[in-house]
Amino acid sequence: MAATGTVTAFEIHDVRFPTSEQLDGSDAMHPDPDYSAAYLVLHTGGGPRGHGLCFTLGRGNDVMAAAIRALAPYLVGRPAPTTAADLAALHRDLTHDSQLRWLGPDKGVMQMAAGAVVNAAWDLAARRAGLPVWEFLAAMTPEDLVSLVDFRYLSDALTPGEALALLRAAEPGRAARAAGLKAEGYPAYTTSPGWLGYDDGKLVRLAKEAVADGFGQIKLKVGADLDDDRRRLRLARAAVGPGVRIAVDANQRWDVAEAVRWMTALAPYTPYWIEEPTSPDDVLGHAAVRSGQPVKVATGEHVANRVVFKQLLQAGAVDFVQIDAARVAGVNENLAVLLLAAKYGVPVCPHAGGVGLCELVQHLAMFDYVAVSGSRDDRVIEYVDHLHEHFVHPAVVEHGRYRAPTAPGFSAEMHPASLAAHRYPDGPVWRARQAAEEALA
Repeated sequence: MAATGTVTAFEIHDVRFPTSEQLDGSDAMHPDPDYSAAYLVLHTGGGPRGHGLCFTLGRGNDVMAAAIRALAPYLVGRPAPTTAADLAALHRDLTHDSQLRWLGPDKGVMQMAAGAVVNAAWDLAARRAGLPVWEFLAAMTPEDLVSLVDFRYLSDALTPGEALALLRAAEPGRAARAAGLKAEGYPAYTTSPGWLGYDDGKLVRLAKEAVADGFGQIKLKVGADLDDDRRRLRLARAAVGPGVRIAVDANQRWDVAEAVRWMTALAPYTPYWIEEPTSPDDVLGHAAVRSGQPVKVATGEHVANRVVFKQLLQAGAVDFVQIDAARVAGVNENLAVLLLAAKYGVPVCPHAGGVGLCELVQHLAMFDYVAVSGSRDDRVIEYVDHLHEHFVHPAVVEHGRYRAPTAPGFSAEMHPASLAAHRYPDGPVWRARQAAEEALA
């Protein structure tokens, strides 16, 4: 039998949820998403398992599963990473594979696949240490944390020495902030009322419920029709009252000039930010949108790597940085983005929702507060009340705040019954859907 410190197997699941049936997750660019995950389990010869995932909207799972499988040789048969040095080496091995890197570089499907593997390794390492990932990270020395980051392409904006200084400056207050986090939680906002496919009655009902549940901010999807957006913002404002922030999200729908025109028209309804007004790769476009109309700009959930985040910050193109736990190459690269945001003094408000994204990204935001930025000012984590019941240790939001996770790991483990039921294409949920479609044909 293999030693419990060796990765013995690389198990990949194609898990899909038929959320398009209720239009959950619908927006101006993605009208019919089926929230899905290419889900990875690392086995270690009878020891703890590591869990990671890539979030997709359905058919992308086919591609993601193949990409994750291509990275198996970097772990199977090798010692499981346990230390900062191990996790840094794994991240570099995965992202520097010369043949697979060619497919990006540092972007797209291989970048996300590397993130799933890296995050599964972090889950495994934190489980072995008996700590949730946010505490596992926050217990590392500033020197260890700096060693996790690939500073190639960053040194014109952030040097290892500057990163070390930021982390050392935050070190004295770590224990107090961690204790406060455990007692008070971390501020959240909710997108649950705002999906574009919802009718007005459902929007109003869910907006009122969000306020009753303690949320101080909600978010609406916009970008399909300006008159509809005006009406929906009026309804939402009447539902939540003047003291609750309403952010809006265009999901990359517009060209720059259209974004400026559209947001100028919506500005009288005081949206708190406009998210993804244009292409996530268009740094100068975001800067033009930010300077061309009065609403603050947020972006990041589809930003592929630390280099584009660097440029957004250098160009003064964003008011809020939105990291995604499963878009870039895992914890290590998200740490680079947190350090860049701290250097430039821009708040980080993570993207979440989907399958498992709330569970994952809460750890990164909490670590940022404890060990990097030291602040929760103007910072909120997105929350979407979908699919958490499928996780062994789901994200918990009470009174509009995320409770700090206490279970060891990255909160990514799904229930075996959920994996079996939603396995694509032969799980019972999908067999039943296919039978219903055939009956209507």
